[in-house]
Amino acid sequence: MGQFTTLTAADGFTLSAYVATPVGKPRAAIVVLQEIFGVNSHIRSVADRFAAEGYLAVAPATFDRVKPGVELGYTEADMNAGFELKTAVDALPGAGVLQDIQAAIDHAGRASGGKVGIVGFCWGGLLTWKAACLLKGLSAAVPYYGGGITGEGEIARQPQCPVMAHFGDQDHWIPMDGIEAFQKAHPEVEVHVYPASHGFNCDQRASYNEAAAKLARERSLAFLADKLG
Repeated sequence: MGQFTTLTAADGFTLSAYVATPVGKPRAAIVVLQEIFGVNSHIRSVADRFAAEGYLAVAPATFDRVKPGVELGYTEADMNAGFELKTAVDALPGAGVLQDIQAAIDHAGRASGGKVGIVGFCWGGLLTWKAACLLKGLSAAVPYYGGGITGEGEIARQPQCPVMAHFGDQDHWIPMDGIEAFQKAHPEVEVHVYPASHGFNCDQRASYNEAAAKLARERSLAFLADKLG
């Protein structure tokens, strides 16, 4: 259903992105932000499923500035490799990877001719929150268990578009007191907490929770349909 294309960021950097195209005219577009494992088979399947719902889905390779072509699994070694790459991206000067996400948003809007939403998981969930607060052209944002969102610096940000956030109450990366602080600071954000662990949406991870993933998907699709048309 999808294929890779090349995007160009504002500073001239080129990166790859997986684009899944729906049958017929797209109803709108969704940028899908990867975990720390690259645009792997799981992220491509997420994009494909959005395309099956009528959306043009664009998944930028947000590791490309430090290492292109990353596709990891979910072993401990993969986790360590992903953390190293994430740390390297976080250390980039200036706007860093946010330029690449903006390029994906811009491409999604042009290619679909409609509104653009953004959905991200884990590290991509944090980037989704940052995009909602700092980037242009978004009409909705849905971060899933975004590590770091509940930190003081991120809580202080203000989203520029409607946000729905998903968390698990057994997430050892994101404690409940942080989630509650985020909810208190952002009553405008629709927050959902599930009896689940970090990574509950990914059916390739041991932490996958089918019931939580299904309910979160239903809520996300309804939210996106309302905000994107």
